[in-house]
Amino acid sequence: MIQIIVVLILAYLLGSIPSGLIVGKVFYKTDIRQHGSGNLGGTNTFRTLGVKAGLAVTIADILKGTLAAALPYLIHVDMNPLIPGVLAVIGHTYPIFAGFRGGKAVATSGGVILFSAPILFVTLVAAFFISLYISKYVSLSSMIAGIIGIIYVITMGFVQKWDIPLLIVITLLASFVIYRHRANIRRIVNKTEPKIKWL
Repeated sequence: MIQIIVVLILAYLLGSIPSGLIVGKVFYKTDIRQHGSGNLGGTNTFRTLGVKAGLAVTIADILKGTLAAALPYLIHVDMNPLIPGVLAVIGHTYPIFAGFRGGKAVATSGGVILFSAPILFVTLVAAFFISLYISKYVSLSSMIAGIIGIIYVITMGFVQKWDIPLLIVITLLASFVIYRHRANIRRIVNKTEPKIKWL
């Protein structure tokens, strides 16, 4: 029981590491919470600090989820990796190290899926970039990727076998991502959501 509690706490703390805040303050002397959307995620980092910083933060946020999901194996605890993965996503979104104001759960959710279902992760990345190429909206592409993830897991359930824990978690994560993007949805409807220009 103690080991399980340790894994869950570590997973939340890993997710709480504010990559965007660290990269911004250490390398650019900038608090990205005071710029753009005020979000600590990769998208706001791209817009505020540029491509290098955005990539660094996005990769770090993905790896937080991957490492958190791997904790049961590293600490030798009998636990589905999706459980600490979800704790990392909560930590990323509501980080104790950054006043509980974090990112929108996309990259860290992806990191959890990367460890638990690598083929699904590749599918989500492909769906994200196809949508991004067509729409030019990062927020919309993130939400579409989440929906594609649900469809993928359900389809695999009919074709192969049902992975109920994965279906539950991917549905929760996708729903959470959509919830976190509710302001973006309003801006998309009002045609005020910023579009990317590099793709």
